Amino acid sequence: MCGIALLVSGIRIGLSSLNLDSISSSSKSHLVFSVDDLKAALQRREIFGGIEVGIDKNDTESLMQSLGNCCSCRSQEHRTTCDFNGQAKGSIVDVLSVIKGPWAIIYWQESSKTLWFGRDAFGRRSLLVHWPTMEDPRFLLSSVSPTSSRLQDSSFEVENGSSGIKFWEELSCGIYSMSVDVKKSDGSFHSEIKKHEWTNAMLKELIEWERVSIEPKPAELNFSHSRTSSAELDINSSSSVLAQNVLTALRESMLRRISLYNIYQALKETVPVAVLFSGGLDSMIIAALLDQCLDPNYEIDLLNVSFDGESAPDRISAKTGLKELRRVAPLRRWRLVHIDADLSKLTWETKRVLSLINPANTYMDLNIGIALWLAARGEGWICKESNNETDEDKRVNYTSRARILLVGSGADEQCAGYGRHKTKYRHDSWLGLHKEMKLDMQRIWKRNLGRDDRCIADSGKEARFPFLDEDIIRTLLDIPLWEVADLDQPSGKGDKKILREVAHMLGLHNAAILPKRAIQFGSRIARESNRKNFGSNRAANQASAGSVVINVQSYFS
Repeated sequence: MCGIALLVSGIRIGLSSLNLDSISSSSKSHLVFSVDDLKAALQRREIFGGIEVGIDKNDTESLMQSLGNCCSCRSQEHRTTCDFNGQAKGSIVDVLSVIKGPWAIIYWQESSKTLWFGRDAFGRRSLLVHWPTMEDPRFLLSSVSPTSSRLQDSSFEVENGSSGIKFWEELSCGIYSMSVDVKKSDGSFHSEIKKHEWTNAMLKELIEWERVSIEPKPAELNFSHSRTSSAELDINSSSSVLAQNVLTALRESMLRRISLYNIYQALKETVPVAVLFSGGLDSMIIAALLDQCLDPNYEIDLLNVSFDGESAPDRISAKTGLKELRRVAPLRRWRLVHIDADLSKLTWETKRVLSLINPANTYMDLNIGIALWLAARGEGWICKESNNETDEDKRVNYTSRARILLVGSGADEQCAGYGRHKTKYRHDSWLGLHKEMKLDMQRIWKRNLGRDDRCIADSGKEARFPFLDEDIIRTLLDIPLWEVADLDQPSGKGDKKILREVAHMLGLHNAAILPKRAIQFGSRIARESNRKNFGSNRAANQASAGSVVINVQSYFS
């Protein structure tokens, strides 16, 4: 065996106790498990391009074969320095650089005694790291932090930072290698960690996130405003070439993520895919495209979380959105799953989510994490009769069995959907807006995606992000910024302008004019959290509650 690859959530590796001599054996090593285990863990494919995966093959097997053919050198100039006499098919960096789709990997290459690890360029899968310190010299990699059962232990305080020590951090996106050279007398290893540059030119361009056109000339801006005004009078005229390009790219992104081979090779579920559903612009576009791309025999679950019963804004917009989806896709069987929660009764659940979001540690992170965690579990109720969503006598308990959860992450960052984007535009015009959006995209791995992946994966579900497909990012960067967003227009019109045109093309005219509403506010968990922890919404706002770091001991006292 030439190597072992780990792509499974929950792996925690401490190299201070790792027996590297046994890694390639069939037992004893912390890293070894069978190919059958790998198949069971990854029956749903996450490699959407870059590496050829046969129609009857598992993506982990294909990746292992590609990595096994790689040269054993770590140099960026492997083509002139590798010792495989031209027989190798590139380097490990080459292989990982061409993969399309979310990944995080820990791979031991026996031939070079090198541990490779890393995350995809946008951080769509979680990987945490503890770098050695004077207080704790261990080097640790983990897809999750310690479980919530350790919340009361002193070790949890150390490893989760509540004592003032930041133990875990999100591994920054990229490919790393650690060559283990010399075993010391105390049993530890001398090693060197190196971060490698991506060798895929297109990927490097996406990471830089440079847009083709940022600042419009007056004539271009006037034409854009004129076209927007015409679209208000005749919806059909909104089918611009640019919006059509985005729609096409989104449809292809969806197809890559919900192909039956990509979902489950031995598909038995009647609901293979679910949508994190607020009824807002992003989730409505995802749901409508899912209907177009998924076999009509399958049902679709729309998972909606509320901390205020039927009165939460997201519950109201979800029910309105369901009616619109039934209008544009009447043959599809849609299930709106009402997931109702009471924050005061979620003590155990909150402790678990606190562990999952780590190293994120603010009230905003916790509120978002709880909402995502509840959505991923999919436990709620549905109505027997589709035309009566409020009749309590017709409520039936229901748990979604979908293993894939489609999430709209990345839409706001790429299309200027946040309030701070409008503020930045007012102060610093188009260039300032571009810089703010670029900053959002280059830190989304740290602020959002690792946290969200851990919360969703805890229920055995897999988050997929259609708006963060590499081709979608490229398509949006090729569009002039003033065509992506027009922040001189009011909320619900100019923000995410290009996606609103896409929604019109899909027949989602009501969704196309909805303003942005974050899940923590739409579900009303932020309101309940503010009341619980600050006494009132007003007090919480004065304290900027969302960014306040949680004191674990006082939270549960």
